Amino acid sequence: MGKMPKDKYDIQELLQRDVYVNDKKVGTIVGERHHPNEARVQSMRIQVDSEVAGEYMRKPAELAPLPKELVHSIRNDGTVRLSKSMRELQRRWRNTVRIDEKLYAPDEMLDRAVLDNQGDEIGVITDLFKVKRTYKGVIVRTRIAVQKEFGVDSFIRIPITAFSRTRDKLDEVVLSRTFGKVLNLPSYITINALEEE
Repeated sequence: MGKMPKDKYDIQELLQRDVYVNDKKVGTIVGERHHPNEARVQSMRIQVDSEVAGEYMRKPAELAPLPKELVHSIRNDGTVRLSKSMRELQRRWRNTVRIDEKLYAPDEMLDRAVLDNQGDEIGVITDLFKVKRTYKGVIVRTRIAVQKEFGVDSFIRIPITAFSRTRDKLDEVVLSRTFGKVLNLPSYITINALEEE
């Protein structure tokens, strides 16, 4: 009788462990998003082996999500084994957004506060927006004060390209400029004029 795989591993058990698909090292688990509602976060953060990133990503990224459901077991040597193939991981990595050369899964983006580069809170991400099956923006529920000051709707779309970084400890995502300047970006104007897919 082999050991039954546990349904859920605690992130503390998995930190700094190397991740393998069969004999191929994918990378190392480096943490997960800090979120008050842990059930919402279905991905861990993984530092991806540069060869794997080069082969399985459209544009290589050092940090990417690893869906928790793909963790099959911890092997006797302490490494983490995934239940699916590299193809599946590649498919998941296609379904991400890229901010500051890092990949984020949709579950890592939802509920994050959006700040402009001055630290003013614009609102909270409620959904993502796809164009031709690729995430091009986030849908943000704007704060009342922001609606009044800038004359924007209660829900707006902000293009992914307008973000400069995420702040994981504070669960925020930060714009590269002031909100007033974001409103004048051609990419902002375009994405808010598009029809839902």
